[in-house]
Formats: sequence, C-alpha cells, structure tokens
Amino acid sequence: MSPRRSNRWRGGLAALCAGLALALGAGQGVAAAAGTPEPPAPRGKILTAPLAAVGGLVHPDDPPAGANDFNCKPTKAHPRPVVLLHGTWANAYDNWALMSPYLKQLGYCVFAAEYGGTPGNPVKATAHVPVSAGQIADFVDRVLKATGAHQVDLVGHSQGGGVTPRWYLRFAGGTDPAHPERNKVHSLVGLAPSNHGTTGSGLGTLTTKLGLNKPVSLVLGEAYEDQLVGSEVNTTLDRDGDTQPGVDYTVIATKLDEVVTPYTHQFLKAGPKATVKNITIQDICPRDLSEHVAMAYDSNAAQLVRNALDPAHAKPVDCGLTLPVLGG
Repeated sequence: MSPRRSNRWRGGLAALCAGLALALGAGQGVAAAAGTPEPPAPRGKILTAPLAAVGGLVHPDDPPAGANDFNCKPTKAHPRPVVLLHGTWANAYDNWALMSPYLKQLGYCVFAAEYGGTPGNPVKATAHVPVSAGQIADFVDRVLKATGAHQVDLVGHSQGGGVTPRWYLRFAGGTDPAHPERNKVHSLVGLAPSNHGTTGSGLGTLTTKLGLNKPVSLVLGEAYEDQLVGSEVNTTLDRDGDTQPGVDYTVIATKLDEVVTPYTHQFLKAGPKATVKNITIQDICPRDLSEHVAMAYDSNAAQLVRNALDPAHAKPVDCGLTLPVLGG
C-alpha cells in the first residue's frame, strides 16, 4: 500500500470513528461548555468501548484527548497530576477516550502512560509485570519533573489498576515506606483491577491445571500468567500485605466482571498507614450492567473516580443506565 493511500485509509477510518461517536453521543446529554467549573457526568461525551478499540488500532501510540500536555501545571484545587494506566492487550488511546477528557475538563493535568508493548503495536501491557512497572516508574518521574508536582494520583483499569501499579509502589520506587511523605504516589484508583489473581472465568484455571500457562504466555504475553491466581508475581506481591504506607487505595469493581474473577479478588485489605475503599458499583447504582471492558466507559465509574481523587468535594453519583461492553 502506498504512503498516500495508507494515509487516506487511516484518515477515513478516523473520520468514520468520529462520526459514529457523534451519532452515539447525540441525545445522550450535552457536554458542559469549556471552563464550566462543574462538568456533568461524562455520559455520551465520547466513544463507547468498541469504537474506542477501533480508534486504538488507528492511533496505537497516541494519547487520548486531554492527556500528555507536559506544559500543564497543577492548580491549587488539583495539585496532583493524574496518570492513567491502561489494561492488558489495550493502549492508552482506546482505554481512556472517556476518562481522559473528563478529568481534563475537571481541571486536572492528565497523563496517559504506555507500557508493556512495542511502538506501533496496539496490543500493549503484555510484558512481564516487573518490566511494565519499571516503565511506569520512568513515566511518573517524567510527569513529576515536567509539572513540578510532589506526587501523582494513579487511575488504572484491569492490570493498570491492580498488580502492575502495586508492583511499582512496592518494588519500583513508587513509595518510601520508611518516609511516606516522600512517596511519589498519593492514591491508586483501580477500575476492575487485577489485584489478587484471576481464574479468567475458568480459562486460567484450565491452563494452569494443564501446565499450559507458559506456552499460552508466549502467545498472549507474560502478563497473562502473571495475573493468574497463584502466580509467582501475585505470591511475591501479596506476601507482605496489600498496601503501602501513605497511599490511599480505591477499588471500583463490578459483580459482572468476566475477566478478573471472582470479582472479590479485586478488593484490598488496608495495611499500616494506608486507607482502602472497596466499592462494588452495583451497590451504588443497581442498574449498572457494566462488565470488565465497559468499566472504563461507564459514566458512573467515572464519577466514582472523581470522588476518589477529590473526596473533600465528593458528589452523589447520577447512576445512569450502563450496558455490558458499551458502557454508558
């Protein structure tokens, strides 16, 4: 395919995604005008998860809207930059097309890391968890240096909200247990996080019993085995407790999760000088039908993230209807 034809194809597909997004957004609520101090819930603002996935194929290395302005300076109202961490087999563009512009509109400096994958490949976060944690460490250091902030808040989905940032906090320099005031991270908010290993709705249990985890990981990436129940990564990470001193943890789980199973494996137990808030989204919004994928495109979850980042100004969740895979 010639470069001209390739560019025309990419541009046409991007335009199609944008048009579909606008069509889906129409009639679902009007976004707040720029500069509005209290934006509404992000329902219908941008893509659903499947459309975002198409966008991620077209833009595998691009940040989502609102992210990675390294000239952004935190404000007194929002002194900590927010670093978004995508899930396994995803990338920043397709994971955060809803959350990134929403948080940016709220006034945060927003950054979206890419980790665990090669440039140009839309399928990332497949590397060995300690390797990915090291890449997250480098990205956070870059954000802190650029913004002049003392700490960041991490918001992650799936692997990006669970085992990998927790490895960064414990083993890759994210915290200083002896001097929590020196921590680089103030809070970790996980959407459907892979904290204590998954059975993968039985698939992980099957490959473990058949001794196939390593062969499967050659195809799916080392992160597959790392996130299974009883993996060496999980055993090592959980050995001395779930949390690090000085960090506030929030877990936002769904009972309908089909990837990180059982969903209760997502919850954390607070250790010394750490706080944990475990939330099952259906306990807040009974009509919420989001499963694992849709959690990143769930406006109810986005409002819970907002409350976790700024608990002093927490607001009731609107509890709009959300759908599996699509979100809402």
